[in-house]
Amino acid sequence: MIREIVDQLSVPSAEIRAGVAEIVRTIAAHDAAMAARPEMNSVEVGGAPSSDTPLAFPFTVAAWNLERCLFPAESAAHLVATGAPVVLLSEMDNGMARTGQRHPTAEVAAALGMQYAYGIEFIELGLGSDTEREFCEDDFNAKGFHGNALMASVPLGRPFMLRLWGERLWFTDGEQPRLGERFAIGAVIETEAGPLVAVSTHLESATTAVYRERQVKELIDALDEAFPGIPVLIGGDLNTGNHAGGDFEAEGLFAMSAARGFTRHGGPLEVMTTRPSLITRWPERAMKLDWFLARGLKIGETRIIPSLDPSGRPLSDHDLITCVVEGFE
Repeated sequence: MIREIVDQLSVPSAEIRAGVAEIVRTIAAHDAAMAARPEMNSVEVGGAPSSDTPLAFPFTVAAWNLERCLFPAESAAHLVATGAPVVLLSEMDNGMARTGQRHPTAEVAAALGMQYAYGIEFIELGLGSDTEREFCEDDFNAKGFHGNALMASVPLGRPFMLRLWGERLWFTDGEQPRLGERFAIGAVIETEAGPLVAVSTHLESATTAVYRERQVKELIDALDEAFPGIPVLIGGDLNTGNHAGGDFEAEGLFAMSAARGFTRHGGPLEVMTTRPSLITRWPERAMKLDWFLARGLKIGETRIIPSLDPSGRPLSDHDLITCVVEGFE
């Protein structure tokens, strides 16, 4: 687990990023480049919690893949409406041309009155897909960061990030080369009944169910070692059914996590969690990718909330999901 905490992630120069883009595309070369970059081995903690009082049950947790976060203010307003004091986010840009070189995680946290933990999933070595390039006013990325975040209205205890097992699939991609690997980011949240561990994660999309099952297994192994006996809530885009015909029930991660004491929560099984967006323009594709996995917790209603602003504009290609944490088991 990575536990190095910084106020602001260091930024590799454009020259360093250009150099990474030119190295041989092997796992060994990738990992050597990763090890040399402090920003890939630390967690940025910023913002400020609005309360230091442990959370009272019941409370809501929100999880949302924000697809780069083109609209931080509108996305924050959408989250405010849920009343969630704990928010798990994925696909959050930081210093990318397609999102105006902004740091949307910091902006959303400030709007919500929350402390945040942010980590880098990938340093993107290009400007993104063809549709993403349409949003770019610059022909460069100031930072090139793309990652996941956890935020809460109460202090984040023992923040951490954990790189998930993987085969560096995006490093070898010719169209969108990236340095990095999928990961989970989490922290201890104090409640009136004691601590729980909240984890925001994003599993691999361009792969198989067996691959994702291993990612979740090793995440659970690491959580059990670091936080024995503490209730856990994992949430995010698990990419279930992706590249498998959309059949989320074909994912072995559900049975495996159930055997480890986790229950799954994703709202009505017939309701999908993806939609066409300004970036992802596939109206015929709908999948159920977003879930909570809980252990040691009583989970109440789980909702799927359309990710549309008041004008009907999509804020993401994923809908927002929430669950109510009613207490400890």
